Amino acid sequence: MIGSQSRSTPAWVQDAIFYQIFPDRFAKSERLTKPANLQAWDDPPTQQGYHGGDLLGIVEKLDYLEELGVNALYLNPIFRSASNHRYHTHDYYQVDPLLGGNAALAELVEALHQRGMRLVLDGVFNHASRGFFQFNDILENGPHSAWLDWFVIQDWPLSPYDGDRPANYISWWGNRALPKFNTDNEQVREFIYDVATYWLREYDIDGWRLDVPAEIDTPGFWETFRQHVKEAKADAYLVGEIWNQAPDWLSGARFDGLMNYPFAAAVTAFVAGDRVSPTLVKGRSYDPYPPADAEAFAQRIDELLEGYAWPVTLSQLNLLDSHDTPRLLSLARGDAAGLSLATLLQMTFPGAPCIYYGDEIALRGTTAYDEPHDDADARWPFPWHERSRWNEELLKDVRQLVAMRHQEPVLRSGAFSPLRAKDHCYAFARHESNTALITIVNAGEEAHSDTLSLPEDLPPVDQFRVVFGRADLKVEESRSLTYAVAARSGTIVSIR
Repeated sequence: MIGSQSRSTPAWVQDAIFYQIFPDRFAKSERLTKPANLQAWDDPPTQQGYHGGDLLGIVEKLDYLEELGVNALYLNPIFRSASNHRYHTHDYYQVDPLLGGNAALAELVEALHQRGMRLVLDGVFNHASRGFFQFNDILENGPHSAWLDWFVIQDWPLSPYDGDRPANYISWWGNRALPKFNTDNEQVREFIYDVATYWLREYDIDGWRLDVPAEIDTPGFWETFRQHVKEAKADAYLVGEIWNQAPDWLSGARFDGLMNYPFAAAVTAFVAGDRVSPTLVKGRSYDPYPPADAEAFAQRIDELLEGYAWPVTLSQLNLLDSHDTPRLLSLARGDAAGLSLATLLQMTFPGAPCIYYGDEIALRGTTAYDEPHDDADARWPFPWHERSRWNEELLKDVRQLVAMRHQEPVLRSGAFSPLRAKDHCYAFARHESNTALITIVNAGEEAHSDTLSLPEDLPPVDQFRVVFGRADLKVEESRSLTYAVAARSGTIVSIR
């Protein structure tokens, strides 16, 4: 059994169902006037084109999100930028005008908080852009710029656009569009801390997702960042983009949780198995390939859970895919059953589930499964006006699983006990006092039958019922449950 140690993390996170939104592609409001040169909403996404999604569009879709059961949003960057993904920040104090500006953010926060929903923004503090004022001043004035030591200049002249010449400044992974901040400069650090607290103080956002935090290696930077944030809002959620298991980041001095890519990788390798395209995951920073049977999956899950204190596990952001990965549906070569099984595991596992926008309807990604993946393929616009493209059965299941997570406290805070890992079938329990929910997932191509011997810390099987999916169940005695689950399916059994 796992589930006891104490440590302070934001209490609301363990009750959260997050929904990650790529703002340019989720919803577009008619209340905002946009420039003329936008891609049509249904056009395939491109690296540089804009579709025109905005924050007021999100406001207008809150009924849909609330019906889905979402109570927290994580937005990809929203600040002024000359890129559709907005990781190239021009102004950290201004929401991009295409998204509706600062007024649209204020309206979104108010609408969310009225519904008891939270908002986490993307903080891109390792690097800025060529259009960021201080860097642009260096481009204009060279060694005479007043902002010279805000970045790391190596030589002259600078070459921000011509790839045939040395850039002569440090940038993120050599991408000259993203000049790296010199965080050894105290003024730069104070600027970043002020940005982080400004949006907490003035707009009452609920936390930050921190982009590539390991790239900032100035001693004490993230510890001081946390102090500033928690002073501004004690229960603000800090979640870092770290792709591997990294308990040092969650010792209490820096972040509350991480984007749980090891969870996403293990789940994908298990539920999608040999359907996963090696080409789509080649060169990625996580490993949803090679396939994993139930025993291999169990080992990965055990290692993940043993690596963190229990309150930290409850504060992890449990995603299946994101804007930085192929959609799970693409990895599984279009197999919606794999996405359904993954969602079942996600909604019953300890930690805060995070749905990437459109996964609940099986929004398409790439269908070129054996060709290198373009990140734009994971960023298609949400097809609001083409309901025929929605997987209604999957949407129904997601809504039911989310509702169950809200209704059953044991799924949010109950202890975790693995019960069985055999062939392609994995079973575990979430439990507390006299309540337990048992999740059984059969990722195999054939029906699976087995008997579970329930440990003493679970209640005896006096009463049981299937609360999700289908299964044939039989109780041999109070601590023995025999089940049969169809191929490529899963179920949840309640015992009390």
